[in-house]
Amino acid sequence: MRIILYTGKGGVGKTSIAAATAVQSAASGKKTLLVSTDRAHSLGDSLDIKLAPEPLLIKPNLWAQEIDSTHEVEKGWGQVQKYLTNLLTAKAIKDITTEELTVFPGMEDLLSLLRILRYYNENAYEVIVIDCAPTGETLALLSFPDMLRWWMDKLFPIKRKAIKILRPVAEPLLGVPMPSDSVMGEIEKIYNQLDEMRQLFTNKEITSVRIVVNPEKMVVKEAQRSFTYLNIYDFNVDAVIINKVIPDNVSDQYFTLWKEIQNKYTEMIKESFSPVPIYDVPLFEKEVIGLEILERMGKEIFKEEDPAEIKYNACTQRVLKEKDEYLLAIYIPFTNKKDISLNQKSDELIIKVGSVKRNVTLPKMLQNLSVAGAKFEEETLIIRFGGAVNE
Repeated sequence: MRIILYTGKGGVGKTSIAAATAVQSAASGKKTLLVSTDRAHSLGDSLDIKLAPEPLLIKPNLWAQEIDSTHEVEKGWGQVQKYLTNLLTAKAIKDITTEELTVFPGMEDLLSLLRILRYYNENAYEVIVIDCAPTGETLALLSFPDMLRWWMDKLFPIKRKAIKILRPVAEPLLGVPMPSDSVMGEIEKIYNQLDEMRQLFTNKEITSVRIVVNPEKMVVKEAQRSFTYLNIYDFNVDAVIINKVIPDNVSDQYFTLWKEIQNKYTEMIKESFSPVPIYDVPLFEKEVIGLEILERMGKEIFKEEDPAEIKYNACTQRVLKEKDEYLLAIYIPFTNKKDISLNQKSDELIIKVGSVKRNVTLPKMLQNLSVAGAKFEEETLIIRFGGAVNE
């Protein structure tokens, strides 16, 4: 199975590009699912078809779906939500606001992505193309399993045992319900699924992320930042799609300056993201709505290529041995040395780039070694490991 996630700044046309990719994939004979995990669904508008929360066959080999995040929350967060509602209403009057407070920001989108994991485990399709939320939200979702792992590994077992022991005393004393073992079990189940999803999405033989940009300064800058963060979290960006490029044969004087601006930023994109493949998509003469023009767009992007094949597969993290020391190299493009900070805590490495932080669980060969030094050169952070941690 192949999984392709499309992301980009709001308004760049990622929904159209995702849909065009899926249409082209289906035309090549692959059983393809096109799915939107963005709560502000626009996939049905792009296809000009009313979609449902379950996959709908819209042409041979092509299914499309707009995941109902509310349904996913009820199914995957039901017991936890019920407990939180009881907790919030133990000393208050229940109203509609209470239920809204029991779903944390981003939880709906996160649980929607777990549907993709289910499709993968069922081997239901050959290709899944995902129209994700705008860049910032997508990055937050993809990094969430990493952030959750620390809490689950370090604190969850302790808290679960403590709650079990203290429940008979704490509930009457505090006058509020304590989470039951089934509630804690549901949290653990969600965590395990999220961890499995994280492994799936970082498997470079299966999953790729593709960034959609327009040749404009603000869009390119955001694409560079997202490329940096995706590399930190070890996701494979296998293509960059430049959308809405004014064709050379457009000679109207009004577009002359626009074409100069686009040429400038197109060159910048090609220089910045090399050797990742770059695809150009022209600005069409009409709205890209409906299967016919989406098929045309897919052909413009990929020509005779297979849209589902892995376009680029670089190893962004690698471990090297140099004499008696080990080196951990992490590719971090578009970054200044002064923006990077590094800390080690036991078997974890904490890397911070600007406002983004990642806890990297070290491979076994490095877990008992301490950081002896680090340098940043050619957009790569090289961390040197020496003696044992407690030396």
